[in-house]
Amino acid sequence: MLKRLAAAAAAIALGLAAAPAGAGDLAKGRVTLPDLVLGEENGSDYAVSQKDYELESGKAYQLDIVSKGGKEYKFFSPELFRHIWINQIVINHLEIHGPGAPHHLEWDDAGAIRIEFVVIRPGDFKWWIDGLESRGMTGTFKVKP
Repeated sequence: MLKRLAAAAAAIALGLAAAPAGAGDLAKGRVTLPDLVLGEENGSDYAVSQKDYELESGKAYQLDIVSKGGKEYKFFSPELFRHIWINQIVINHLEIHGPGAPHHLEWDDAGAIRIEFVVIRPGDFKWWIDGLESRGMTGTFKVKP
């Protein structure tokens, strides 16, 4: 009886040690998404390079949001921010770390903001440039389970 219990305990311990579920670092192996470019250098201040993104919950992503236009852009996506874990936000190789999500991201001049994150919940999450929605500066992050 004691031998069977010891063998069962060893099998359970080996099974747990080999179990991949939830054991990895979700922030590693990030997928780089196509840049979201707001405006054009020599064109429309209201152009958007990509409106929709398809993501999967439980995966890590990197997204550069780039301002090329001559407008002030205020990027809002409160539902997305509520349903992701943010590893860092990077501006000009300077990193922002901390708990919680930003209220919004803002550009007064041309430049890029990189956001590295893991999606924790599926759903369709809208994004928009505040005040410029009627000009077509909106889109959706579609997150599959």
